Amino acid sequence: MTIARVVLPVPARTPFDYWIPEGLPVARGAMVRVRLARRALVGVVVEARDDSDVAPERLQPIDEVIALPPLPPDVMALAEFVAEYYQAAPGEALALAVPPPGQRTRRLPPLAGVSRDAAAVRMPNAQQQAATDAIDAARGAFVPFLLQGITGSGKTDVYLGAAQRAIAAGGQVLVLVPEINLTPQFEARVQAALPGHRAVTLHSGLPDGARRAHWLAAANGEADLILGTRLAVFCPAPRLALVVVDEEHDASYKQQDGVRYHARDVAVWRAHARAVPIVLGSATPSLESYAHAEAGRYRRLSLPRRADPRAALPVPRFVANRDARAHDGIAGPLWDALAACLARGEQSLVFVNRRGFAPSLKCASCAWEAQCPRCSARLTLHREPPMLRCHHCGHAERVPRSCPECGNVDLAALGFGTQRLARALAETFPAARIARVDRDSTRARGAFAAMRAGIEAGTVDLMIGTQMLAKGHDFPRLTLVGVLGADNALYSADFRATERLFALLTQVAGRAGRAGQPGEVIVQTDFPTHPVYAALAQNDYDRYARALLDERRMAELPPATHAALLTAEAHRREDVDAALAAAHAAGKSLAAAAGEPVTLFAPVPALLARRAGFERGQMVVQSERRGALHAFLAQWREPLDALAGKRVRLALDVDPAGFG
Repeated sequence: MTIARVVLPVPARTPFDYWIPEGLPVARGAMVRVRLARRALVGVVVEARDDSDVAPERLQPIDEVIALPPLPPDVMALAEFVAEYYQAAPGEALALAVPPPGQRTRRLPPLAGVSRDAAAVRMPNAQQQAATDAIDAARGAFVPFLLQGITGSGKTDVYLGAAQRAIAAGGQVLVLVPEINLTPQFEARVQAALPGHRAVTLHSGLPDGARRAHWLAAANGEADLILGTRLAVFCPAPRLALVVVDEEHDASYKQQDGVRYHARDVAVWRAHARAVPIVLGSATPSLESYAHAEAGRYRRLSLPRRADPRAALPVPRFVANRDARAHDGIAGPLWDALAACLARGEQSLVFVNRRGFAPSLKCASCAWEAQCPRCSARLTLHREPPMLRCHHCGHAERVPRSCPECGNVDLAALGFGTQRLARALAETFPAARIARVDRDSTRARGAFAAMRAGIEAGTVDLMIGTQMLAKGHDFPRLTLVGVLGADNALYSADFRATERLFALLTQVAGRAGRAGQPGEVIVQTDFPTHPVYAALAQNDYDRYARALLDERRMAELPPATHAALLTAEAHRREDVDAALAAAHAAGKSLAAAAGEPVTLFAPVPALLARRAGFERGQMVVQSERRGALHAFLAQWREPLDALAGKRVRLALDVDPAGFG
């Protein structure tokens, strides 16, 4: 009897044994359908052998070998690294590399006879040409590049120039973008720049059949360029020659549940294992990547000016949040600028990173405020349709006609969101064609693409949007950007808050004036002299990044140290506290016995102490040495597994995006 060891997408740390029916072709990396108790699951074969520790009569057969190419050795090794580094179960990590199950796989259409679009492919300037040449010269070796270029500097042109050369030499290119909404515009650029070459997309928004077809085209080498979100980092690519991570600073690359990997870091590991160059691009690099470049571990490439020689980077203007003419969250100077922009027939964007009508509903008579019954958070007031919604757990309820506490009918909507701004702007500028772009308005399939097409076609005059519009989009007629609510980040307990604020403001400001028309950026703030705004006004990310790195060193925070975050969730607070106390005690004993330089901080409630009916707590573990932290985590894993159960859910997040 021949035995296959199969890892399944379950929390188990060891593989399961199944016997292989005669004639069934099973090899390492093969995807197979098996039964686990009453469940039918898709697993991956990690080994074929002649014996098993399980009695033969207790073994079940493999039901089916799925008709897809086996996962290649490099993808198997990548998943094994992810499981070890992020302290995940091997089967859960390998499941990231498996396409969605199903019997039907769509056939890819034949390559269209597309000619190179000269209008869409600009001639590179000297800095772009130098960056492309440097990347091309590194072909066949692992060289990590940090491509730091201001917004509108043509980083995408560099990616495509390097990709064209890699493909011409017989290679495949993997390009990661942080969000699904960025793939259509990038795909159009690829088609224009690389006619006659196959490009496929991979992201969770694709239908299963299309995703399987695209995965297969990449795995068998038919696709020359793979464009996708974080899950695409696991896609097989036998001719891989170049990896690109666009907007490498973006927090969307960090998976927040399940296997909590960071796609940017996994992409670097994969490029190293495959001995190919990798390009990390951003106008505002993450402090982790910036520190690597400062230390000489990454090679820095700079694009200091905009690709369009007519375009200049706008200098932000900071105005007070409140003045005599302020209403609905918009101050007088921004009202004036919007009116002038509309009169010139140009496009404008009002940016606020809050959807809904207002973030709070309060009673004007007593202290009552609409709170989520399942989370320690306020309910957001929505007007379309009228509803109170929790943006953490999805709970929704009707808007009360009067205060539930005192009966007062004077309920005040405090603050502003995209819906409130859209109504105020429509009342002030009734002739303007207004588009609200947020998660609510783009929920339907194809809604965001339709809105983007309307903006590009000039059928929209004024946009109200969240961070969905802040990055990666190129709207030549957009000349004015107004930013509301930026100060909220200054009150955040997240140690990365100001780093993210600078990146977000840089990205949204960079949407303005990308063509021949000059751009204008107005930021409403009560703290115009804050260092983050001063650096933004001078467009001096380097000085600000170095100052932040100094702060992190003094505070012993990442990237100066390496950290892991243990979170616990249970229906009862006492169960959370007991589990974390036991985990803390076990960790202290392990650290003391090993003598490793690891610090365990005391357990505390999470910033959102209750979510979706679960009480939440956390504790941080950190060390100056990455190796010491991971040696400790590998030992700590056993007592943590013993503590987890039906009453308490534990999750370990290595290199967390924050401590919230």
